[in-house]
Amino acid sequence: MIAEDSTLLREGLVRLLAEEGHEVLAAVGDAEALLEAMAARRPDVVVLDVRMPPTHTDEGLRAAVEIRERWPRVGVLVLSQHVERHYAARLLASTAEGVGYLLKDRVAQVEEFLDAMERVHAGGAAIDPEVVRHLVLRTTHGDPLARLTPRERSVLEALAQGHTNAAIAEKLHISVSAVEKNLNTVFDKLDLSRATGYSRRVLAVLRYLES
Repeated sequence: MIAEDSTLLREGLVRLLAEEGHEVLAAVGDAEALLEAMAARRPDVVVLDVRMPPTHTDEGLRAAVEIRERWPRVGVLVLSQHVERHYAARLLASTAEGVGYLLKDRVAQVEEFLDAMERVHAGGAAIDPEVVRHLVLRTTHGDPLARLTPRERSVLEALAQGHTNAAIAEKLHISVSAVEKNLNTVFDKLDLSRATGYSRRVLAVLRYLES
């Protein structure tokens, strides 16, 4: 399902997804209509804008959070016109499984957009690289992230984008064991070593987004 108040972008997404073999169950212009459609039919993935009528503030984000609470198996991919890190952090506040946050410009890069949607559908996360780069530039000396080495920051940056350990290894041209070693060091430096399992990855991404 698609929720986007721009008719041009909405219809463009419908055509793109149809051409790639996806069935679009509904394409609507506001969050209320999306939730009504969700009550009738259950999609695999929802693609929606952050800002939609009537106030054009965070209607889409609030709908995304509600969808994750009511239908946790449905993947949610949120689109935003600008880098708004607090929106990404709010979306990931409860879980980083099956969620994504992309800038709208990414839709034009079809392969990246479709890859993000597939990752979300598979239960992973997809955070726009531009959002991550923006956060890197905001890091200050007093921030815990400042304690990370360049390699550790690169690994965390890739993690924040939603990549698996194997994908991070391929992206950075290092071994999977090196990725695991760097992530464990990141967890220690961010005081997450006592957390267990996937939660440490989620907490690390949240710490990164909220820095």
